Amino acid sequence: MEPTAARGSLAGLLGIWGVTRAALLLCVLKVVVFPGPDVTSDVSVIYRGWYDVLVTGTFPQDDVTWQYPPAAALAVLSPAVLPFLEYATAFFVLALAADAAALALLLRGARGTGRSRRGAWLWVAAVPLLGPTVYARYDVMVTAVAVAALLAAGRHPRLAGALMAFGALLKVWPALLLLGVRRRVAWVSAAVTGVAVAGLFAVLMPGAFAFMGFQRDRGTEVESLGSLVFHVARHHGWDGEVLLNYGSVEFLGPYVSWVSTGALFLTGAALAWLVLWRLLATRFAPHTAADAAFTAVLLFTVTSRVISPQYMVWLVGTAAVCLCFRESRMGRPAALVLAACPATMLEFPVWFGHVVASDALGITLLTIRNGLLVAASLLAARALWRATVPARREIPSAAGQSWAERTTVPS
Repeated sequence: MEPTAARGSLAGLLGIWGVTRAALLLCVLKVVVFPGPDVTSDVSVIYRGWYDVLVTGTFPQDDVTWQYPPAAALAVLSPAVLPFLEYATAFFVLALAADAAALALLLRGARGTGRSRRGAWLWVAAVPLLGPTVYARYDVMVTAVAVAALLAAGRHPRLAGALMAFGALLKVWPALLLLGVRRRVAWVSAAVTGVAVAGLFAVLMPGAFAFMGFQRDRGTEVESLGSLVFHVARHHGWDGEVLLNYGSVEFLGPYVSWVSTGALFLTGAALAWLVLWRLLATRFAPHTAADAAFTAVLLFTVTSRVISPQYMVWLVGTAAVCLCFRESRMGRPAALVLAACPATMLEFPVWFGHVVASDALGITLLTIRNGLLVAASLLAARALWRATVPARREIPSAAGQSWAERTTVPS
């Protein structure tokens, strides 16, 4: 009976994935018109414009909207592998393929003792709740690489390190995945891969690192946690404005730089906490690398000057890997991220006009979404600390033990 039930559960999961992904594909192909602004213009206009520059052998170094590390060029150029399709259509098909690859990895990660399909179910349920934006950005491709890296961390540390470095060269944030990895070989592999790939791009394509200056100059985006200050301030006489700036809709005006600096300070504080955790943590289980990665990505997302809707894909992917392990303590934070997905879809694209106008509906949606993410961050950080850092009363009893004896080595 149990194998039959398992097969039925898998069939149901795959069936839901097929139906929901077909709906997403119909939306980005505009067979079905999704409410709100057109989310596909980033692909058909911006990505396509970058594609035309990248095929000449250089980066779009004069375009301030290019704010991505050099390997992002591979994602933008990827539709070339489907030359029989128009650029945007090919991109959407490849995004669907990356979605499928992530699901396949999560199902594989669910095999074995102490494993679960909860992660696969989270991925299947959460992605469509974010709406068609998922397929209209290359973040789903990056997330598939991150999922592969985290699932490889236990048994294939060299591969995991290489994938984490490659992911970081696609969109920076996968570098955070290394925080919970203890095996030195993974760090060495990441360093070698990162230097080799970055060096190759630097030699072959001019402007590989121009993105660093453009990213530095970004302001406070209207969906970020800090933006709530200005959404409310607009109702009390603040004379700033909302404009398209550096490729995103941002607040410009008095005190914006203060809030942006505050966000950078909070990001620095989050990094300091993560470093402290890494120094004090002694109890490492097979799921710790995934738990740490999810916590780190949550903290950096919440404290960022920008919380674009596609950032939620990162959180869903890392949370899904955590839930592949039955002993992971990230169930509650993952549930909060799942709840934040429909709120994200409502604030963008469905009612983005209300967000830009800073009206009651827009502020309410942002407060709910960002509040859920803040709560998830705090719960995840607390759970990670309690699971891995010994309480003070535990330290004396371990005083006579070696570091190896006090540390659980991941399988």
